[in-house]
Amino acid sequence: MLAQLSIRDIVLIDRLDLKFREGLSVLTGETGAGKSILLDGFALALGGRGDGSLVRHGETQGQVFAAFDLPLDHAARGLAQAQEIDTEGDLILRRVQYADGRTRAFINDQPVSVQTLRLVGAAIVEIHGQHDDRALTDPAQHRALLDGFGGLEAQAQGVAAASETLKRARQALQAQRARVEAARKEADFLRHAVEELGKLAPQPGEEEALAATRQGMMQAEKVARDLSEAHEAVAGQGSATPALAAVLRRLERRSSQAPELVDPSIAALNGALVALEEAGEALAAAMRAAEYDPREQERVEERLFALRAAGRKYDVPVEGLPALAASMAGDLAALDESESSLGRLEAELAEAETVFTDRARALSQARKAAAARLDAAVNAELPPLKLERARFITRIDSDETARGPEGFDRVEFWVETNPGTRPGPMMKVASGGELSRFMLALKVVLAEQGSAPTLVFDEIDTGVGGAVADAIGERLSRLAEKVQVISVTHAPQVAAKAGQHFLIANSAGEGEASRTVTRVTPLADETRREEIARMLAGASITEEARAAAGRLLEAAGLGR
Repeated sequence: MLAQLSIRDIVLIDRLDLKFREGLSVLTGETGAGKSILLDGFALALGGRGDGSLVRHGETQGQVFAAFDLPLDHAARGLAQAQEIDTEGDLILRRVQYADGRTRAFINDQPVSVQTLRLVGAAIVEIHGQHDDRALTDPAQHRALLDGFGGLEAQAQGVAAASETLKRARQALQAQRARVEAARKEADFLRHAVEELGKLAPQPGEEEALAATRQGMMQAEKVARDLSEAHEAVAGQGSATPALAAVLRRLERRSSQAPELVDPSIAALNGALVALEEAGEALAAAMRAAEYDPREQERVEERLFALRAAGRKYDVPVEGLPALAASMAGDLAALDESESSLGRLEAELAEAETVFTDRARALSQARKAAAARLDAAVNAELPPLKLERARFITRIDSDETARGPEGFDRVEFWVETNPGTRPGPMMKVASGGELSRFMLALKVVLAEQGSAPTLVFDEIDTGVGGAVADAIGERLSRLAEKVQVISVTHAPQVAAKAGQHFLIANSAGEGEASRTVTRVTPLADETRREEIARMLAGASITEEARAAAGRLLEAAGLGR
């Protein structure tokens, strides 16, 4: 509820601090006293449209501060917390309006956008008046209000869940159909590619291994050729070994004749022959180790070239061929399984449609039953409000092709103001005064369904007589048992039923007699009776008016 309202330098208000209580509070005063200014200031704190002309003449800025005492789980706190605002304690909405047109918004002293302020404010306060075009105008809200009145929230949630399941089933089927269609267009290519890559059977890391093997084989071929030539020179037909052996034998025969000359040469030649023999053996061993199969090299090269050709063909690195083969095999398998998967998804969609339709139809029937009860309840409130010839109608248009999370019902509040006239949407058919009373009757009936914790009624009793004003006051009082109600009124019958009464009046500001200011004074006891007497009698208050005012207060249980 609204706990405190403070206004600084807004139009004729220089300084105003009001504390509100639960129940019904009224604001009264003569025409032009500033009631609309107070409401404009309050609306500014709730995110209403700003305007530099709202700032009091001669000041650079004005501001409005509204503090609300709300349950910890109230939706407005959740909206503020979503903006990372600390919501411990009261929720304080503040708006600063500058004379140059700029404006700033705050929640619990944290800067926010005006849109955020408006969103939070709408969750806390509803302002209704003869020319209010915001209250109860959205058919989507009508549907929610009807569901709340009929206790259909659980059914509505069931329909919303079925709608979400239906949506997912439809999306899954559409996605699978798209995949199957794309796969079918590439079926021949896929089959050829899967067969080709299956035969090729590329392995991870195979290209690198084959390239290394091929490089090694190419180097081995060159080394083997050089080893063969060296072996031929050392141990082949061109070898010097036979000639050296023959020379060694001749020298050995001369050894006895001149040993001191021949023996060193013999030893050297023996060493040379042994070295050549060892070199030949080493070269032969090396040749055996360097032996390679040219056919194996050819096989390696053919395999490597085949892998690289496949990579170019499918526009992927050779290393990516195994993954491509697996992916294509999966696509082909998905195509082969498409008929069964499509059939399964089609069955799931059909089941989801059946569940949604059954639930939506049941909800639609329940809504029609609740609408009949709502119409009866609202229509019972109309005769005392001087709308005895009017009729309230909850119109439900059902279209099973227009499906959504809310079902397939469009709900709108209609009225028929006189028998024989054409019914129509409440906002279009009812006049300003009628609309206010229709709205009041609705609010009384729907007090516990979707109402903001604070309701403000701006002169909804304008132009009505005593009996109707008394009926309005009685209904505002009933409504105030469930939510906080603040009413700007000209009707003494309404004012007498309030638990809190404020008088709005204009006066000259202190020290500046030429400047008018708006003052708001809490009334109690005798001063309150005097104000109600003024409302009854006008400028000249008579003893009869005072007595009548006393009777109104006594009838409301507030007399002394």
